[in-house]
Amino acid sequence: MNTLETTPAPAPPTGDHSGTFIAGEWLDRGPAFPSIDPATGDTYGHILASEVTDVDLAVAEARRAARQWSRTSPSERGAILGRWAGLIFQNQHRLAAIEARNVGKPLSAGLLNVQIAGSIMQYTAGGADKLTGATLPVRQPDYFGFTRREPHGVCAIVLPWNVPAVLCAANLAPALAAGNTVILKPSEVAPLAIHALVELGQEAGIPPGVVSVLTGLGAELGAALVSHPGVNHISFVGSVATGRLVMQAAAQNLTPLKVELGGKSPNIVFADADLDAAVPAIVRSITENAGQNCNAGSRLLVHADVADEVRTRVVDSMSALRIGAWHEDLDMGPLVSQLQHDRVSKLIDSALGDGVDLLLGGSRPEGHTVGHFLSPTVLSVSDRNAPIVSQEIFGPVLTVETFTDEADALDLANSTDFGLLACLWTNDVSRALRMSAEIGAGQISVNQFSDAGVIGLPFNMYKHSGFSSGNGYRGLYEFTREKAVAIKLLP
Repeated sequence: MNTLETTPAPAPPTGDHSGTFIAGEWLDRGPAFPSIDPATGDTYGHILASEVTDVDLAVAEARRAARQWSRTSPSERGAILGRWAGLIFQNQHRLAAIEARNVGKPLSAGLLNVQIAGSIMQYTAGGADKLTGATLPVRQPDYFGFTRREPHGVCAIVLPWNVPAVLCAANLAPALAAGNTVILKPSEVAPLAIHALVELGQEAGIPPGVVSVLTGLGAELGAALVSHPGVNHISFVGSVATGRLVMQAAAQNLTPLKVELGGKSPNIVFADADLDAAVPAIVRSITENAGQNCNAGSRLLVHADVADEVRTRVVDSMSALRIGAWHEDLDMGPLVSQLQHDRVSKLIDSALGDGVDLLLGGSRPEGHTVGHFLSPTVLSVSDRNAPIVSQEIFGPVLTVETFTDEADALDLANSTDFGLLACLWTNDVSRALRMSAEIGAGQISVNQFSDAGVIGLPFNMYKHSGFSSGNGYRGLYEFTREKAVAIKLLP
């Protein structure tokens, strides 16, 4: 990945765009809906919405293009993705501004997300011609057996609004590398970065029909796409409730799918932890993107011996965060919408009471009377059955609980329905390995938050967080199926 750069804020990006891309063309039709700046609540453009009738058109075009794309040399597919990655890096500052304003995140956070997206595209490009099957042992010499990996065909990819560039690259790149055609359905809340990425894909040489985009209002468009009999595979990223609906739709056509859902990720701090390293990472893990990440570190589990110190240091650090609009490029931006602001505020208000105390935040930050801003919030929890410790809040809200020993920490870590990421802070390697084996999560980080230092680590998940071994070195396998071939050799 290119090193993170800083640069003066570019001119504010426009929020005008077509939401429908089919057969290599952006279609200038459909009803318009607004692009809203989360920092002000102001409309800064309009998007022309896709309609349900566009689903049939997009599927037909994707099916038309599927055979030729699957028969294209994987080296050529990789070369196109490589050029696409290069264009992402060349345009990273423009793309960062588009995502930052649309979602509300600071400009530097948008830049980092775009660089991650470019790195995913670059990594996947290198794997396109390295996807292989296996030659199998035989019982007699006149037999030959092997397997081959084949694309599914038409893949529907349904994405949320929180980190659009990263999630687009993480699903689109391996699907295309494996030889599938793709219909993207970005969230209507913040689709502009995905639109911009697809335009760069055209420039990189993606043939017409291989990638389509449908951006529409309401649930009807997404429901029509995932239930379409012409779709051969579904990748969904979003909430548990919507994930269940997608699975029900997939069941009607027996369509294979991968789902990435919610999280309630714990940072587990033992008494021997390096607090100078842990506290800043814990704060970033819940305030990056204003906590609107599925893997956000929304639970802090801390050993009783250091609980007072950790609580104080976390509150002090979060109190000092600077909050502002995307172009101010401070520490944290607003929530993405008024609906999201109202939802998170209601969850905080309803949680306070017996067993849940407010240590910080819980309301609008001083000086921010417009926009969807919410102060970083810390809740001290003594009631382990309080709903707030198991609900996915999707905001800058941290709950703090204490534990007494390793077994107690393990019970707390596994006490929710989610199993996305767990972070361990300890200098005891044996403890870290024991806990890694026992925590019900698809990803474990030790003395860091997430996987920043590892290339190709899969984004795995357990329980209600979904089922996927996507991204990283396993990414292409998610978008292929295995065929077994057995041959009896003739004399």
